[in-house]
Amino acid sequence: MSFLTLDLNLLRVFDAVMTEQNLTRAANLLAMTQPAVSNALRRLRDTLGDELVIRTAHGVKPTSRAVELWPIVRRALSDLEAAVTPDTFDVSRANTTFRMAMADATAALWLPYLVRAIEKEAPGLNVRMVPLTTREPRPMLLRGDIDLAIGFFPGVAAQLASGQNTAVSQIRHESLYTGEYVCVMRKGHPLAKEELTLDNYCEAHHLLVSFSGRAKGLMDDALSELGRERRILLTVNQFFTAGKVVASSDLITVLPRHLIAATGMEHSLIAKTLPFELPAVNVDMLWHERDARNPAHKWLREQMNLSTHEGIAPAKKHK
Repeated sequence: MSFLTLDLNLLRVFDAVMTEQNLTRAANLLAMTQPAVSNALRRLRDTLGDELVIRTAHGVKPTSRAVELWPIVRRALSDLEAAVTPDTFDVSRANTTFRMAMADATAALWLPYLVRAIEKEAPGLNVRMVPLTTREPRPMLLRGDIDLAIGFFPGVAAQLASGQNTAVSQIRHESLYTGEYVCVMRKGHPLAKEELTLDNYCEAHHLLVSFSGRAKGLMDDALSELGRERRILLTVNQFFTAGKVVASSDLITVLPRHLIAATGMEHSLIAKTLPFELPAVNVDMLWHERDARNPAHKWLREQMNLSTHEGIAPAKKHK
């Protein structure tokens, strides 16, 4: 193969296929027909002497050669686009709708700032909130159901950071905030004026916040390692509901400290340090590679970063 004879348009097709890992979606992204994408991919295969992608029931799976090649192609195309495309994006003239997924309490903290920014700077932008019912939002991003997911996704973040497999290479992420879990109860709770020990924690009746309805949470995994368990009397899927119930009952719950205010019941609740260790609460922002260079999407991500400082005090931002 001679680089001088390589059709560089084939690299754009390759980039789109790797981004979408689906020929139909890649064709839509490129404004091409699927047969044209397939033909371009075949020509690049012949040139490079590698299959590049293998068809699966849900799209295509890249070969190891494609995985090795894609970051280089991606950087080169990004640099070329930045060099030849004038920076003329005007957010005040942008007209698009963003679909975002986050928990109710997270939305209550982050969205007021975003709404003010839109009203002031980008009156043509709209935001549609999509229910977050899982701590694994990548399928929603891969399908294009949402543009941005914000929340505590420990398994996703760990896998993205480790670069374990190529399936997650289409997803980008950034850490917005790092906080801590605390035990929350009403001010008049029998444990309110006592030291919270492992024994009286396990003896109490508990409320669990579970987006998916799963019967156990991180707390139960931590207690299991200690040979202990707790009695979960009620499971709900909203932080606001959790705050209302705990404020008017003897149930206790575990919440991220920064989300207590978002329950609307912060004046009726107190927080106590847990009598066992839990991982930190890392609020991450996830988006798809297809939107990485979109100027309107970049503006949205910048606003979510800025809203961290306004919505959570004191914010602890980590790059």
